[in-house]
Amino acid sequence: MMRFILTSILILMAAVVGFMTFDWYRSQNGGQAFGAPFTLVDQKGAAITEAAFRGQPSAVFFGFTHCPEVCPTTLVELDGWLKQLGDDGRNIRAYFVSIDPERDTPEVMNTYVSNVSDRITGITGEPAKIAAMAKSFGIYSKKVETEGGDYTMDHTASVLLLDSKGDFFGTIAYEENPEAALAKLKRLAAKG
Repeated sequence: MMRFILTSILILMAAVVGFMTFDWYRSQNGGQAFGAPFTLVDQKGAAITEAAFRGQPSAVFFGFTHCPEVCPTTLVELDGWLKQLGDDGRNIRAYFVSIDPERDTPEVMNTYVSNVSDRITGITGEPAKIAAMAKSFGIYSKKVETEGGDYTMDHTASVLLLDSKGDFFGTIAYEENPEAALAKLKRLAAKG
């Protein structure tokens, strides 16, 4: 009984945080459609636009291939959740957008993403276009210099959920309870 109550509280908290995030994102875009038009390339080098986020629900994660923990963990979890959904989640498309396009060429993205999942499509492109896309989706990212002349990237670590119109549907936070994440993806898939 106590486990049920705790699980219910966690799901309720996730719903409240999701609504607050939705409301914040909506206010950032003036209540308009989520994101802005973009033209980038996928991991195979083919052109990809905002049309990829229309016609079916989408899960979109912004990150980079040199990320030591957050990005690989999130991609593995996302792939696992999609597998757990099985046929219930077959209509969800998943995307990994690089916020470090200087290092994340289509070839690098293809190798990286292909090693994790065949359900996730990598997206990269010109740095200015990536920055504009990330900004239009309310994604924070910042280059941070490290010792030895290298760098890392600070960035928003949530998976954005978009409905079939490309409108904001919610988020899955980094290290979110797996049951809550699956419930969000099921609702997204059901909305179509």
